[in-house]
Amino acid sequence: MELQKLFAERIGGEQFGQSTAIYKFEKIKRAKKAAREAHPGVEMLDFGVGEPDQMAPRAIRQALKKAVDDPANRGYADNGIPEFKTAAAKYMADFFGVTDLDPATEINHTIGSKPALAMIPLCFINPGDAVLATIPGYPVMATHTKYLGGTVLPVPLLAKNRFFPDLKALEQTDLSRVKLFYVNYPNNPTGAAATEDFFDELIAFAQRHNLLIVQDAAYATLIYGRDRLSILSRPGGKEAAIELHSMSKSYNMTGWRLGFVAGSARAVAAVAEVKDNIDSGQFKAIQMAACAGIADVRLSEKIRAHYQRRLRGLVKVLKAAGFKAKMPGGTFYLYVPAPTGAAGGLRFASAEEASQYLIKEHGISTVPWDDAGAFLRFGATFESAGRADDARVLEELGRRLARAGLVFGGGA
Repeated sequence: MELQKLFAERIGGEQFGQSTAIYKFEKIKRAKKAAREAHPGVEMLDFGVGEPDQMAPRAIRQALKKAVDDPANRGYADNGIPEFKTAAAKYMADFFGVTDLDPATEINHTIGSKPALAMIPLCFINPGDAVLATIPGYPVMATHTKYLGGTVLPVPLLAKNRFFPDLKALEQTDLSRVKLFYVNYPNNPTGAAATEDFFDELIAFAQRHNLLIVQDAAYATLIYGRDRLSILSRPGGKEAAIELHSMSKSYNMTGWRLGFVAGSARAVAAVAEVKDNIDSGQFKAIQMAACAGIADVRLSEKIRAHYQRRLRGLVKVLKAAGFKAKMPGGTFYLYVPAPTGAAGGLRFASAEEASQYLIKEHGISTVPWDDAGAFLRFGATFESAGRADDARVLEELGRRLARAGLVFGGGA
C-alpha cells in the first residue's frame, strides 16, 4: 500500500510529512530542551505560555463534581443544553450590556473557540471565495478557508495604527470575493483592545461590502483601564458580526473546552447546522458546571486582577531592561519590539533570532512574531509557587535581562 499517494493536497498531498522546515513553536521547544541540557541547574523562565497558570474557580469545579454523578448528564449534548445557553445570555448581559440575545436561537455552545473557527468557513466559504484575516494572529479560520479552496487576504496589525486594521487602506482593495473578516479583540498577541469607535467603523465597513465579521472574543473579560466591550452591543453589530466567547481564558477553563457563538439567528443556525455534523456536543456536566460561574462577575474579576498585577510587574521589569513596554488594553500578553542586538556585538536579524538567543543563553522563553514587524510576546501566565514567588520570578527575569545587555534599534 502506498499511503503517501493518498494524502489530500490541502495538507501537502504526496509531500505530506516530507518537509524539513521547522516551525516557530517547534524551534522554541527544541531551544528550551537544549538550554535545559546545557544548564541543568538553571530554572527556565517561561513567558511563552499561552494558557492560564491557575485552576478554574472552586465554584465551577465543585459544580462539575456534582454534575458528573447526575445520570441526566450522561448522554449526548448535541447543540447544547438550554441551561448553558441561558447562562451565556446572562453573561453577555451582565458583562457587556448585550440584553437582546435570544438564548434559544442566537447562542450556540461550542467545544471551545478553536472548533468554532474551523467550522465557520464551512458555513460560508466556497472555492474562490476570500476572507480577510488580521496578522499576527490565530490562524485556524485562515487554515480552514484554504482547505476549502478559499483565499486568505492578510491584514497587518501595525503599531502606527494602534494594532487595528487599516480600513481605509482596505477600501482600495478588491473585496468582491470577500465573505468573512476575522478580527480578535482583545488581541492576541498585541494586547490591543477594541474601542466603540473602532467597532462602529468595522460594522459600517462590513455593511458597505456585505461581509460578516467574525470577532474572536476569547479574552473579552481580561481588560485593563477601560470597560468590557462586545461588538454585539454596538448599533448593527448583531446583524454584521458573529462573536465567539470562550471559558478558557476568562475562567481558567482551558482544558475544559467550552465556549459559544452569539449573533444573528441565521448565522448561529448555520454554525449549529455544520456543528451537528461534526461533533455531538461537550459533556453536559461541563456545561452545567459552567452555569455555576460564567455569569459571576466577581469570579472573573478575581482572575483579571491576577493578570493585571502580574502584567504591571512585567512592564516594570521590561522597561528597566530597555523594552518599550506598557500595559496592554487586554489579554495576558505584552507585545514589545524585539531587541536588535545584545552585549558582545551580537546582532539579531529577526525577533526569532532574539528569542532563540534569550532561551539558549539566558533561560528566558518568549514567543517571537515577525509577521508585521519584529516583536516578542511575554505572557503573564508564567509558572510560580504563588504571589510571593511571582516577585522572585520577575526579579530573576530582571537580573538575566540586565546580564544580556540588550540593544534596541541602534548598533550593538
